[in-house]
Amino acid sequence: MRKHPSLVLLAACLVGIGLFAAWAFTRGARFAGGWAIMHQVWPYILAGVLTFAAVLGGFVWLALYSDRRGFDTRAGHDRR
Repeated sequence: MRKHPSLVLLAACLVGIGLFAAWAFTRGARFAGGWAIMHQVWPYILAGVLTFAAVLGGFVWLALYSDRRGFDTRAGHDRR
């Protein structure tokens, strides 16, 4: 069975993300006080993630709304 190239790329990306997460975790433990100061940073990280999710959700909603209303049809091509 032939593997799809996008699956191989997805696997490589997931391995890369995992390696980066492991590196960041070990490096963060030794950086400027380690995990003891993380409780001061969590609200900002959470606010950033929630803001990103809200903006991304808004853009997806706009794209779906535009598609449902027919605003994305090609100019000059009438539906018949």
